[in-house]
Order: sequence, then C-alpha cells, then structure tokens
Amino acid sequence: MVTKIDHIGIAVKDLNESLKFYEDVLGLKAEGTEVVEEQKVKVAFLPLGDSEVELLESTEEDGPIAKYIAKKGEGIQHIAYRVDDIEKAIEDMKKKGIRMIDEKPRYGAGGAKIAFLHPKSTHGVLVELCERK
Repeated sequence: MVTKIDHIGIAVKDLNESLKFYEDVLGLKAEGTEVVEEQKVKVAFLPLGDSEVELLESTEEDGPIAKYIAKKGEGIQHIAYRVDDIEKAIEDMKKKGIRMIDEKPRYGAGGAKIAFLHPKSTHGVLVELCERK
C-alpha cells in the first residue's frame, strides 16, 4: 500500500529564514513556495533524492502549524507516505482500526490528495497519506 516516503513536514516560524539553512548550508534547492489557504500554511518543497523536505510556515495565528509551534516548537511535524489510491488507503486504515483525522482526501500542496492519521493511532507520529498523479 505505501510505496515510499513522499516528504517530511517541518514546522518553521519563518520560511525565508529557514530556507537559508536548507539551501545555503545543506545545499538543497526549493522549488518555489505555495500558499494552501485551506490549511492556513505557506510551504516550500526541497527535493532530496526520491523524497522531499516540506517546510511549513503558518499564514494565520490560529493555523495548525502556528498551534503546533506554540505547543512543541519548530521541528518535524509530520511524515508523509506515498500511496497509489488514497481513497482505498483511507478505507484500509479504517478497517484496521486506525483513527483518521481526514475521513476523505483533501487538497494538499503541489496538487496532492492528502489525508492525516491521528497520532493516537500511530504511536505519537502525525502520519500523512499522499497521492500524487
């Protein structure tokens, strides 16, 4: 069902400041930025091999990333796994007793269809399922 790690989401306070580290120090190159209004977030994807690092900056004080940073500070916020068929993957998770945050896929950055699993069902890790065409 899961085919690979799609990306690792990292919550940051300042996207531009964080990009300096990832680009100037680590040598990664962002493929631009995107605002996802529905999730109150601005993102930058930095390709790395067969996966990506996703930097997430909140666009609103009450956004999920702002709340995450207020509670836990900057850092790894989620890990996303690629799936071929997100609707089937969601149904499979539910059949296996996994608590879903998203019962139906929603729009994610880069045109992906995404759905989150609740950390209480995944040993404390926020897991995202991600389908890209």
